[in-house]
Amino acid sequence: ANEVKGTLLLAHEGINGTIAGPEVGIRTVLAFLRADPRLASLVHKESWSPKPPFTRMKVKLKKEIVTLRVPELDPNKTVGQYVKPADWNALLADPDVVVIDTRNDYEVAIGTFKGAVNPNIKNFVQLPAWLDAQPHLQGDAAKKTKVAMFCTGGIRCEKSTALMKMRGFDEVFHLEGGILKYLEEIPPEQSIWEGECFVFDERVSVGHGLGMGSHDLCRSCRWPLSEQDKLSPHYVLGVSCEHCHDQRTPEQKEKLAERQRQVVLAEARGEIHVGAKMPSHDAP
Repeated sequence: ANEVKGTLLLAHEGINGTIAGPEVGIRTVLAFLRADPRLASLVHKESWSPKPPFTRMKVKLKKEIVTLRVPELDPNKTVGQYVKPADWNALLADPDVVVIDTRNDYEVAIGTFKGAVNPNIKNFVQLPAWLDAQPHLQGDAAKKTKVAMFCTGGIRCEKSTALMKMRGFDEVFHLEGGILKYLEEIPPEQSIWEGECFVFDERVSVGHGLGMGSHDLCRSCRWPLSEQDKLSPHYVLGVSCEHCHDQRTPEQKEKLAERQRQVVLAEARGEIHVGAKMPSHDAP
């Protein structure tokens, strides 16, 4: 409706999502959501795209907005201390603060904050096990450690900081509004962000000011690709890249090649090819 497309996630713990469309359509959806008293104070972030970043509208009911599988966790009751983007640089300049990027490996690969620890996880549900494996975060003495966490829009950090608080850590911080709010508010000359920020839509990545980034997406494995990545002999548009070329059968590659042909034909007609559902990352 209202030419709005994207994804909305609903769970007992709240709502999250990303939608795109004409401004009047977006305003209509936001007004509808905020008419519910539980969502009256709903916070949203805005950016502009020169082309539609979504092809479908999906509303999903989930057990968790972002899956962590720690059922006793309640981020509506206990979370870390919010740090506004304007104060984030000063916090990270403290040598006693351990800074953890809670995002997935393919996200961290194209950008992160200088000095942040990369857990190198495939999905968010692996974060608790990674934390368990860090010696400097174990024991009563470790609970005095200052821990700062960040993610794309702040949603995953609602849970990751709640997890740290549940484990007994006293000083836990997280970037309010996530990387996106930081890139929106902090000018490049004052920024300690390095690279681009992966987003879960057809923009693929954004930079300072939330302008569209320079990365494309491998349609086979969904890994973000730079111009340098596309120089690999294993890169075939719509079919494979350096990360997945040896993980697809000839039959799978042929199906991907056919899909790419249909995409090209649809573009020539001025249409968007939706086609079959492609492999996807776990969006936050």
